[in-house]
Amino acid sequence: MNRRKLRQALSPWITAGGFFAVWEVACLAFDIPQSILPSPIDSVRAGIEFWPVILSASMQTLYTTLVGFFIALVVGVALGALVGSSQAMYRATNPLLIGFNSVPKVAMVPVLVMWFGIGSVPAILTAFLTAFFPILANVATGIATLEPELADVLRSLGAKRSVILRKVGLPRALPYLFASLKVAISLAFVGSVIAEMVASDGGIGYLLLTASSSFRVPLVFAALLVVGVLGILMYLIADLIERRSTRWATRGGGSL
Repeated sequence: MNRRKLRQALSPWITAGGFFAVWEVACLAFDIPQSILPSPIDSVRAGIEFWPVILSASMQTLYTTLVGFFIALVVGVALGALVGSSQAMYRATNPLLIGFNSVPKVAMVPVLVMWFGIGSVPAILTAFLTAFFPILANVATGIATLEPELADVLRSLGAKRSVILRKVGLPRALPYLFASLKVAISLAFVGSVIAEMVASDGGIGYLLLTASSSFRVPLVFAALLVVGVLGILMYLIADLIERRSTRWATRGGGSL
C-alpha cells in the first residue's frame, strides 16, 4: 500500500520530468534555434533573467483571474440553484445559456473595452464569462437531478421548498460544483490571458504580446510555463477542497 501511494505521488513528477527531458533532448538533437523553439533550460534562464517582470505580470494575471473566478462562483451558484430548483426555469433558460456559452469570449473583449476601457476590468469580466457557465450548468444539473422520491418524502414531512433546496439540494450538488470548479479555474486563466493580450497594459497576456513582438521567444515560453504552473496550483487547491468537502460522495478510491 505504501509503495502504491508513493507511485501515485511520484507519477505526476515523473511524467512532467520525462516531458521536459524529451523536449530538451529534441532541441539539442535537432539543433532547433531559440527563435523557433527554446529548450526548457533556455526558458528557465529567461525566467530567471526577467523574473521581476514575470513576477509582476503573473501577480496581475492571478489577481484578475481570481477576482473573475470568485464572481463567477457566486453568480454561478446563485443562478444554478435558481435554475435547477425549477424544471420550468431549467427548460426555459437552457437554450439561452447554451447560446451564451457558444459565443467566443474573445469576441466580447472589444465590447468590454468600449464599455470599460483598457485595464484590469475587461480581463476580470472575461475571466468571469469563461468560468461562469460550467459552474452554473453543473450546479443546476446537480439540483435538478435530485431524486423525486426524496423530495416527495421531505414535502410530506412539511419541509418547504427553500428548506429542501438548502438542506438537500445544495449539498447534493456539491460534487457537481467542485467538478466544475477545476474546469472553471483553468478557463478563467485562459480568459484573463486572452483579454490581457487584447486590452491591457499589464499581466502575462500583455507580456506575451510584447515579448513576441520583439522576438524574445525564450521569454514567451517562460511566461507560458508560469501560466501553466499557476493553473496547476489552482487546480490542486480546488481538488484538495473537493476531496475534503465531498468525501461522503466517494464510495471508494479504486478504479472501476
